[in-house]
Amino acid sequence: MLDLNMASTSGDDDAATVAMLMASAPSRPGAVLAVGRDAARCHLVTPADWLFVSRVHLEFRCDQSGGWQVGWLRGSQDAPVAEVFLDDGERRPLPYGGTLPLPRPGSGEVVIADRGGARRVTVGWFLATD
Repeated sequence: MLDLNMASTSGDDDAATVAMLMASAPSRPGAVLAVGRDAARCHLVTPADWLFVSRVHLEFRCDQSGGWQVGWLRGSQDAPVAEVFLDDGERRPLPYGGTLPLPRPGSGEVVIADRGGARRVTVGWFLATD
């Protein structure tokens, strides 16, 4: 089971939280949880005017072995206006258009940071053994 919680923050500190949302999915091959601005396609939705986040920005996908990975989907722009990193005890950048596996069991966060300002989206994740 993959559990996600998302907080959108703006400002120089985390005190200005815009939203806290949650989603989960069983570890079954083909399961997907998406994060982005498009409420019709995403399970966790960021503020609509935060254009540093794509319509569908992140995709958490369960593979055939029951393992999860997170991918930063390429948007309509050649160069992103955000940076994304995975922190599961070690901070690793998530490349634009790339994927990283989530350790199982494990927990951590994926952060989408606005390169042009102090806004960010933090997606906390917890991956249990089913």
